[in-house]
This record gives sequence, structure tokens and C-alpha cells, in this order.
Amino acid sequence: MIKSDQRLPPSRRQFSDHRKKQFAESRHNRSPEYRHRLNLYTTPPSTDIPLESFEEWALHRLKVLSELETCSFRNRTPEETQQHMTPILQQHMPLAQNSSRSAGLAEERRRDHYSHFILRLAFARTEELRRRFARLELQLFKLRFGTNDAGDRREFVEGLRLGWEKVGVEEREELKDQLSAVERQVPKAKSGDDGDGAGGSWFKVDWEKVPELVEGRKVLLRKGEAYVPAREQASMVFAEFSRKLEEGLELTSRALPRLDEDDRLAPILTHLSQSFISPLSSYDDSDPSNTALGSTPTASSIDNLALHFPLCMSHLHSNLRQNGHLKHFSRLQYTLFLKGLGLPLDQALSFWRNSFVLNPRSGITDDKFHKEYKYNVRHAYGDVGGDVNRRGRGYSPYSCQKLLTEALPGPGQDHGCPYRTFGAENLEGLLRARGVGDREVLKGVREDVGRLRYHVACNRVFEWSHRGEIKRVREEGTWGEGELDTIDHPNQYFKRSFMLKHPDLAKKEVKMEED
Repeated sequence: MIKSDQRLPPSRRQFSDHRKKQFAESRHNRSPEYRHRLNLYTTPPSTDIPLESFEEWALHRLKVLSELETCSFRNRTPEETQQHMTPILQQHMPLAQNSSRSAGLAEERRRDHYSHFILRLAFARTEELRRRFARLELQLFKLRFGTNDAGDRREFVEGLRLGWEKVGVEEREELKDQLSAVERQVPKAKSGDDGDGAGGSWFKVDWEKVPELVEGRKVLLRKGEAYVPAREQASMVFAEFSRKLEEGLELTSRALPRLDEDDRLAPILTHLSQSFISPLSSYDDSDPSNTALGSTPTASSIDNLALHFPLCMSHLHSNLRQNGHLKHFSRLQYTLFLKGLGLPLDQALSFWRNSFVLNPRSGITDDKFHKEYKYNVRHAYGDVGGDVNRRGRGYSPYSCQKLLTEALPGPGQDHGCPYRTFGAENLEGLLRARGVGDREVLKGVREDVGRLRYHVACNRVFEWSHRGEIKRVREEGTWGEGELDTIDHPNQYFKRSFMLKHPDLAKKEVKMEED
């Protein structure tokens, strides 16, 4: 009988001392190296991050993807999209080039890496969310690919190892006529990257990997292989990015049931997926500059300020003036909006009392107002209630996301977002009553609503209503693209409208910020 060797193998021998094993660094908890600005996101991150960073990084990326989607729905050209997205990317997801030698280069790429996979978890739940996420991530990748340094882009592509084979000189000469025929059919790229006719660089790849190029007759097919000109190399990279991302999303969707057991991550991921309906608002109601007004509003000034209200609030204001009453949720929505304008509590109480008591249609007496309605206004402002409500100054004004994710209003209720709650004909009638009569705008609104992009429809109406003012501030250079990004809060809508219609106040605010 042969005696077995009891010695430990070398892989285990280094940890034979339990003290060394206890403090050894896990090979699964090491930060990856980010050699390139571009990333195909094939390897999930493995290091730990704080739970606060988990949500914060994802929300910043979600803001970028939401803006990209808005550009797509507005049919902006690639040049317009790049111009619009540059300041937004710089604000929410800066990603410097290798040539910048920035000290925060690794941290920026780490955030980009993690935020992608966090949103992948949030949007792998349904087929619709997966398709939407993959489409927007591809748009972001294309945007970065086009703005990347040529040298770094070349190194990135060469390091992908996608099974491309460069066509040799002899084979190019042999197929010269056929390659030239392909070149004549395909318009030359604006950048002219390696697109110097049949004498330029060509690659051989399995034709099944480039179906879009085959469909567009942009390649030469021969013996099951597609001969692709170098200037179409980007298309192959984009196709590979989409393929790997779709495969990764499918695998993630299968692993989601296990994640639902985590009480820490499940609420965050649910919140992120809901935020895709409308971008998470960055509006801060505690910032006094968000009131936009040069002076404190009063109860008597609300009718004039209503000219700058978004549709959700102007609808409530009109119904209040017409009927002298609003139901509870409508009153709460409108009260918080007025609070966000900077309307003081005493003026808010005066506004609601006059709207109810002085309107003969309401049937509400002064005594009934003080008994049944006054407390709710004070509670919304944080004047009464528990310690938490008073310390927190009451409730915050509702964002577009809040209005779009709440339950639909019941019969006789007016709260919520009209783009979501109204039928097509009623919505068009409401817009026409507000002065929106342009056929193309109304057609665009119908299409946006049909796609459930309610905030895009609202932004479309805003841009048409303020088209002259927006053109002026762009020509003067007084407003940047970041100040004209997508509106995602009713109070933000009011502020931007008021500032555009009152440029003197806008200049005064800029001067105060500079001082």
C-alpha cells in the first residue's frame, strides 16, 4: 500500500499560518486598472463601496442617460447632442482623457464603471427597461468614442481582441477592383479616418458579426467573411458593445431574484428604476435663489405669476379660480408649489382663504375655512405637527418624478401631471386654451405622451412657448446649455420661465452670484 503525501500544496502553504490568512488581501477585492477612457463593461467591479456612493453614482449616471434620451426624442443632430451633453457630462460624470494626466483619472473611471453596473441591476427587471438601457448606454458610448483621443481610441480597439484579421497587401491587390466598388458605394466619412480607397486598411471578420454593415452593403462578402474598411471600424465596435451589453443584461436578469432578498439594495434599485420614468430632480427648495423673484410674492400677485406656471399648476390654479375649491391632494400639490415660489405662510393662508371664502361657488364660510382647511396649510409649511415636521420645515414641493409615480387621480380630482392623466383630445384642448396652437408641437406632444415620455412633452411645450427668449440668451451667450437642460420640477419650470421673460432680474441674479 502506497502512503499518501500529506504535505500541503504550494497554493495553500502560504496561508498555513492562520494569522497571515486573517490579514491577507482577498484577490476578489482589488481595484481594477483602467487603462482606457472607454469601457465595454465586460468585467463587473468587485471592490466594496459605501451604500451612499452606490446610490449617488447611479443617480448621476441616470441624469446623463435621461438627458441623452431627451436629445433623441427631440431629434437633435449628433453635433447638437454633443454640444448639449458636454456640460452635463462634465457636471455629473466627468471622464478625462489619458493625455490630461488628471490626478482624479482613476476615480472618475471607477465611478463610471460602478455606476454602469449599478444601473444594470436596476434596469434588468423587464424587457422594456433592458432595451431602453442598452440603447442609451450605446448612445453614451458612441458619444465618448467620437470625442476620445485618436491614439487612446486606437489602443482601446486593438486591445479588444474581437477576432478581426487585417487584410494583407497581397490580398488587397488581388481584390482591388471589388474593394474599390464597395468604396464607391459608401459615402466617405467626414473625418476621413483611414478611408483612402482600396489602398487603405481593411479587416476580415465573420459576416454574422456585422449584420448592419451587410444590410447596408458597406462591406465585401467573400467565403463567409466580410471585408470591412477601417473607417467602418467604429460600427464593429458599437455592434460588439451592444452584443456584450445585451448578453450581460440577460444574465443579470436571471440573478435578480437573489438580490431581492437584500433589504439594503432592493429599495434603492426600485427607486432607480422608477426614476427612469422622469429624471430625478436636482431642484433644492432650501436654496433661496430658486424663488427667482426679485421680491417676496404675495397672495395678490399669484394671478400674474400664473402666466409662468407649468401645465400641472396652471390647471389647478384655473380650477381654483373657477370653482373656488380644490380637493385635498390638489390643495397639497398646489400649496407646496406656492411654498417653493417663496410665498410666506401668512400670505399662503390669505391666498387660500380668499380663494375659498370670497368665491360664491365654493359655499365655504370663514369659520369653516379656519376649522377644516387652515391646519393643512400650516402643516405643509411645517408650522404645526410633530417635531420632525417642524424641524424639516414641512413638506418639499413635488417634483415631476413624484407626480408621475403617484397613483392616478380619482373622479373629480385634479392633481398629478395632465400629460399623464388627460386623454389625447382633452390634453390638446387644454394646451390650446393655454395658447399652444402650433400643429407640429401638438403632434410632438401626442407622440411623446404615446411613448409615456410625459416630461419630454412638457419640455417641448416650454421650448415652444419661450422660443424667442431661448434664442436670445443663446445668441447673447448669457445662458449655457447646462442652464437650459431638461426641466424636471414644476418650480424649476416657473423659475426658468420667469427669468427668461424678465432678463433684467436674471442679470441681477448673475451679478449677485459673482459678487
